[in-house]
Amino acid sequence: MDDTTAYHEAGHAFAAVRLGARVRLVTITPDFDDGPRRDGDTQIEWECSGGDSKELRQKSTLVALAGPVAEMIYSGEPYHPGFVPEWSSDWKLAWDASATLHPHEPTRLAFLEQATGEMYRLLKRDENWAALAAIVDELLAHETLEGDDVHDIVRSWLG
Repeated sequence: MDDTTAYHEAGHAFAAVRLGARVRLVTITPDFDDGPRRDGDTQIEWECSGGDSKELRQKSTLVALAGPVAEMIYSGEPYHPGFVPEWSSDWKLAWDASATLHPHEPTRLAFLEQATGEMYRLLKRDENWAALAAIVDELLAHETLEGDDVHDIVRSWLG
């Protein structure tokens, strides 16, 4: 089991909670079904009560980028999330989520780079990084966390 994977998945889970999604499950030992091979999995749900789809797309973009950003912070390496092969599915999710917001591809790229910086600043804040690290500790100890456990961890650190 790899600490880097735990930070990656904890990044997605933490960002989802902070941005108002419900985390269903986060794991560093996903089932290997017929889908693409992956080292971890974070399952989230957004409340769709007629809210602003633009806001939902922006939040979905940030959650998709949060895993790579958490890895960047953990490793101390400033990668571009669009150029790391292991992050291609996250980049594609962010790219697709922001497509209707920014149909012109160069503008979309600039938006995603700005969103990556925004997520970096959010996760780098001491209290947020401490909450994310607490999720990592639990993931490394148990490999899979139910969503309520993730929400409880974040609540215990951020109130």
